[in-house]
Amino acid sequence: MTDIKQHNKEHTIAELVNIAVLKEGAILTETGAISVTTGTRTGRSPKDRYIVRDAATIPLVAWGDVNLPIEQNIFDKIWQEVSNYLGDDGYTSMLQVGADSEHGFNVKATTELAWHQLFLRHLFISDNKLSIAAERQWQLLSAPGIILDADKYGINSSAVVILNMSERKVVIAGMKYAGEMKKAMFSCLNFIMPQVNVLPMHCAANVGDTGDVALFFGLSGTGKTTLSADERRSLLGDDEHGWSKSGVFNFEGGCYAKCINLTEAAEPVIWRAIRYGSIIENAVLDSGNVPDYSDNSLTENIRAAYPRSYLGNKIVANKAGHPNKVFFLSCDLYGVLPPLVKLTREQAAYYFLSGYTAKVGSTEVGSSASISPTFSVCFGAPFFPLQTKEYCDLFLQRLEETGAEVFLVNTGWTNGSYHAGGHRFALSDTRKIINAALAVEDLSYHKAQVPYFNFMVPKHIAGIDASVLDPATAVMDKREFEEDALALAKMFVKNFSSFDVSDTIISAGPKVDI
Repeated sequence: MTDIKQHNKEHTIAELVNIAVLKEGAILTETGAISVTTGTRTGRSPKDRYIVRDAATIPLVAWGDVNLPIEQNIFDKIWQEVSNYLGDDGYTSMLQVGADSEHGFNVKATTELAWHQLFLRHLFISDNKLSIAAERQWQLLSAPGIILDADKYGINSSAVVILNMSERKVVIAGMKYAGEMKKAMFSCLNFIMPQVNVLPMHCAANVGDTGDVALFFGLSGTGKTTLSADERRSLLGDDEHGWSKSGVFNFEGGCYAKCINLTEAAEPVIWRAIRYGSIIENAVLDSGNVPDYSDNSLTENIRAAYPRSYLGNKIVANKAGHPNKVFFLSCDLYGVLPPLVKLTREQAAYYFLSGYTAKVGSTEVGSSASISPTFSVCFGAPFFPLQTKEYCDLFLQRLEETGAEVFLVNTGWTNGSYHAGGHRFALSDTRKIINAALAVEDLSYHKAQVPYFNFMVPKHIAGIDASVLDPATAVMDKREFEEDALALAKMFVKNFSSFDVSDTIISAGPKVDI
């Protein structure tokens, strides 16, 4: 516990930085950002996340390995223990999630650590706050220093994240990894928003000069934050948004960028944002306190947190109109998926539900360092408490209402698989491909030669080898490519067999028997 008192006031950014450096082991880097480490938990702990099981959640939550139930009386005891532990020594701010007067919520956030409070001041909305009714107020407690008795409470370890939807409370104990706080509130919004006809989305968003809005869905490592941070477009947000009848709005007030192999040349927007007041998690520093973003000895999941105010090119209102283009970012290890596929409405539903990608530097603790394929429904399965159908139906409804176009983008391997000599798409090439899809001109789509998948791909994109656009024509070993395509198609079909959807959506996927 810190011995700094006077926590009943809302500290300035400078005060929180100073306390973190003087009392919490944070290191001031050469850019002025503070560097912190989070111990053995360098990512989220999904096996320690629970939802209170009560009358409101029992009929709605998709209970299972992702959404673990916990009883109200256990929550009450843990909440009280954490409250007693914090006493008067917590740092508190009144913040907001959801930059929308109709659908936003206030959050009274109390943290044990000053740098955790700084993190929330960046990631939640602390400027431009709206006037929100008292019944839309949440409470969040975070106490990484407490060690819970797992046997006493019947929990999986000495640490927990518990979401209480009915009482609008979140308690996090025993965890220093700051991402748990933001994803806890995201999960709460994902429970609430569909009930008021708002689609919650694990996506980034940016806006062009003409007001055109683009969404970027994807799991960690697929390029969500990087591709949305485009100097030619204004950023809305890099991770969490809602899509209402009125348009898209950011859930957050800042960004939480993945920094493994970060360079100024490749990602100048993110690089410039990591300055005084920003937080860098789990980076190795050199003797001059300069982060080495290529050093993954602590974790692949190196992160930087900074507020939107640190970005020069942003949408000040933190909300925009309806999207014109929607991109599903998939890191394909097999080199089978084309770099750009224009999807039909049925295909959009199929690939939205599939959420196919690869685990590249997973954000979850205990994940293997090796890269492997995965499916994550709605491109964010760990954060969606309701039944899958709720999100898919709302997604299709919004597409029908707006006419937004949907694209599948492979940010993974090309000219062969990960295991057989292929290479990952260069970021510069993916940017060219995204920009071409965002442009007004028609790309003249035609049927790709990729077997088993009914893909429509562009014939030509300036600066991109035409053969790469249809990967079946680019590889040297055609037999190996077809074997990889078959293997991937079978994975899709097997994964999709658990979904209860219409035959038209099922038939939009690959055609293969398993």
